[in-house]
Amino acid sequence: MPQIISEHYKAIIESIGEDIHREGLRDTPLRAAKAMQYLTRGYHQTLEEIVNGAVFESDISEMVVIKDIELYSMCEHHLLPFIGKCHIGYVPDGKVLGLSKFARIVDMFARRLQIQENMTKQIADAIMAVTNARGVAVVIEAQHMCMMMRGVEKQNSSMTSSVMRGLMKDNQPTREEFLRFIR
Repeated sequence: MPQIISEHYKAIIESIGEDIHREGLRDTPLRAAKAMQYLTRGYHQTLEEIVNGAVFESDISEMVVIKDIELYSMCEHHLLPFIGKCHIGYVPDGKVLGLSKFARIVDMFARRLQIQENMTKQIADAIMAVTNARGVAVVIEAQHMCMMMRGVEKQNSSMTSSVMRGLMKDNQPTREEFLRFIR
C-alpha cells in the first residue's frame, strides 16, 4: 500500500514543477505515503478494538469530565491539518469507561479525513453506545490550517463544535455544569 500511495505523491510533486530526483525530494514520496497512512490509521480501527472490554460496572452517577484531549486531524476538503482539543463529559448509568479509552476514541475518529462537526458527533455517539450513559457531551475546539494557510488566511481563527446527548441535551442545569467544568 505505501508503494501505491508513494507513486501518487511522486506524480503530485512532479506536477507542481519539482525535480523528484533532487536530493531533498528523492525519498519524499515514500515518507509522505507512510505519513498519510499514519495520519489516517483511524480507518483501520474499530470501536470494539479501541475499547477492548474496558467498560466497568460502577455505582457512580455524577458527571465525569475529561478535558483537553489533544487531537490532530485532516480536513477532508483540502487535506490540511486541523489541530485542537476535545472535552468530554458523561453521566454514567451503571458503567464507566477506562480513562485512556476516551483519548483512543477521539484519535480513532480524528485519524480519518474529517470535518470537525461530524467528528464531534461520531465521538459523542460512540461514547453513548459504549457506556449507555444517561448523558454525553462533546466539545471540540480546533484551529484549521485551511483557514490559516490558504484562502482567507485568518491566523487567530478557531472553531468550536458541540454535541449533546441525553441528560446533557435535555437537562439545562446538567448541561451548564459541564460547560462550567470545561471553561
